Amino acid sequence: MAALQRVLQLRFRERQRQRRPRSRLVTLNAFIRQHQNPLNMLDDMAIIGRYRLPREQIAQLLNSIGPQLMHATRRNFALSPEVQLLAALRFYATGSFLQVLGDGLGLSKASVSRAVQAVTNALLPLAVEHIKFPSLRQDITEIQQYFVTHHHIPQVIGVIDGTLIPILTPSVDGHVYICRKGYAAVNCQVICDHKGLITDIVARWPGSTHDSFMFTNSSVGQEAQNSQGQWRLLGDSGYPLRPYLFTPVANPMNDRDTDFNEAHRVARSIVERTIGRWKMRFRAIHQSSGGLLFAPQKCCAVIIVKAMLHNIAVQMKVPLLNREEDEEVAEEEEEEEDDKDGMGPHPGQPRNVQYMAGFRARQQVIDRFF
Repeated sequence: MAALQRVLQLRFRERQRQRRPRSRLVTLNAFIRQHQNPLNMLDDMAIIGRYRLPREQIAQLLNSIGPQLMHATRRNFALSPEVQLLAALRFYATGSFLQVLGDGLGLSKASVSRAVQAVTNALLPLAVEHIKFPSLRQDITEIQQYFVTHHHIPQVIGVIDGTLIPILTPSVDGHVYICRKGYAAVNCQVICDHKGLITDIVARWPGSTHDSFMFTNSSVGQEAQNSQGQWRLLGDSGYPLRPYLFTPVANPMNDRDTDFNEAHRVARSIVERTIGRWKMRFRAIHQSSGGLLFAPQKCCAVIIVKAMLHNIAVQMKVPLLNREEDEEVAEEEEEEEDDKDGMGPHPGQPRNVQYMAGFRARQQVIDRFF
């Protein structure tokens, strides 16, 4: 009996030894979070390098979503809204493992995951305020004037392209998310203006979805059909040729066709550079980070939030730091051979009718401006 009591006593002491370091660590980390604010310790460029946004903009975001991040608890070590926002911004910027981010912030992996989820859900409703397709006459005229002046293509209000965002292979219907490059991804449709602002983004289709299908089934695609030639977009030959969507001439027959293709290529490079800078600024959506290791629905929300933050950074002219090269993710722009003639599927009318209407509209522009 005495031996049993001795064994139980030793086990109890062993458990106490194991718990003490953990308790002290939690207390120490909580003390550091409460008394050492990175925004007060780092200079402006260091803050931009870590969180991709300036100090003032982080404070504005905190004022907007702070009440939603406040925990209704009296626990001593509850995470403050500021800590949650900084943890999420750090994850957006680096795409590092949650455990690694937690070690640097004094948080557990689970705490970082919950912070990213909470901040993403809080920022998502704000996306409509920062991602806006041109609708005002003044904005449309400004964009169209830029493209006709610099690229000699009239009535253009945006450039469209698709890009693949790597994600964790879902357990349900995982094969649908496998893209043409062989990994699981979300195929995103991005439209930007001449300033590199993302004016529309669709992030809900699996990686196997074709770009032309995304455009046809998007709200912008439906709006473009009803635009009656008042505006148009520029896209690569993976998209169908339409009066409201110009693609390159597949087989140039003369110098004017060649000049149009060159002007089209230079104009379309705007969206390629925009996507490249977007992925450079927020590495979590770049393939080099390993992709977003979340469920598809959460990945789509994170993608949209990062597009919103990219627009904020562009509007505030936040510089890109540690810029090794101007990544334009050229691998994302590979053209699909089956739609290289620009006659992709389109509901409602026979595709040859839609194609011929687009061909005539494009030819009129070539004859007049080139």
